Amino acid sequence: MSKDSSMLREVKVEDAIGMILPHDLTQILPGEFKGRLFRKGHQVTEADIPALLSIGKEHIYVMELQPGYLHEDEAALRMARAIAGTDKCSDLRLTEPHEGKVNVKSEIHGLVKIDKAFVDSVNAIDEVVLSTIRSNTVVQGGASLVGTRVIPLIVDEAKVVEVERLAAARRAEGFTLLEVKPFRKLRVGVITTGSEVFKGRIKDKFGPVVKEKVAQLGSEVVDQRFVSDDSEAIVGEIHALQALGVDLVLVTGGMSVDPDDRTPGAIRAAGARVVSYGTPMLPGSMLMIAYLGDLPIMGLPGCVMHDPYTSFDVLLPRICAGEEIVRSDITEMGYGGFYQC
Repeated sequence: MSKDSSMLREVKVEDAIGMILPHDLTQILPGEFKGRLFRKGHQVTEADIPALLSIGKEHIYVMELQPGYLHEDEAALRMARAIAGTDKCSDLRLTEPHEGKVNVKSEIHGLVKIDKAFVDSVNAIDEVVLSTIRSNTVVQGGASLVGTRVIPLIVDEAKVVEVERLAAARRAEGFTLLEVKPFRKLRVGVITTGSEVFKGRIKDKFGPVVKEKVAQLGSEVVDQRFVSDDSEAIVGEIHALQALGVDLVLVTGGMSVDPDDRTPGAIRAAGARVVSYGTPMLPGSMLMIAYLGDLPIMGLPGCVMHDPYTSFDVLLPRICAGEEIVRSDITEMGYGGFYQC
């Protein structure tokens, strides 16, 4: 006999208040309606009694939980609280249990950070489910980040207690299980390279794209400068933007390996510390990320103009969220980073 059936008993509907339905109850109105009146797992209230009597249910089977077991709703709620944290956080919100599931939602526009090791450890426990979006995803306010549930209608409480224990242990080690980092409003300077644009032979197509991507994260391009393919001129504009007090410098164009592409050398010549020239992501493999003191500088390849999602779209949100990009961040971009057929 399953643990579910061992907790079933037949009672009069008037005595069922506060008890749990172990299965769906159907209502049939000839010629009008046939469908579910109450869902499995519904907790009977006094207001439900007339509806139950109307479908001929003077007696119903109900579920009485034995000590050491949890209904799916309570289990899902406790798991959601475990990953979201017990302290009140204005950036996260838990939904009410629905069909045995609870979601954790973001209240702000920002960058999601999720502890994958914790998620994996929870999902190694039989009969529990912790499903999340990917870490470093950009989300809007109201977006769902995490869903929790258990597989059976009734689950051993010990399994949920283990989820709570794992969460507490992970936090004690200094890890944040789930957060949404708000975007800072950065003042961004853009340097557009290329003699063809500088001399007006072709229209600048890089600037509008970059400005839109920056604006989507709540930042603003405060200055855009045009230079020819001249290393000294690029260096001069980098230093000028630094003196202007911008929070981020984007240098567009001139990022390939052609001899007349001067941007990577100019970024180095400006005194910047290069984190990486190149990323293991397609499109966007020719991107450069460097720092001039605390000022991040990105050299953007041409694909940023025409491909909707590149390495720039991966790294820009992290910079806007106040993170410093390190070499390991670049290395990890290869797995799952192939967006180009």
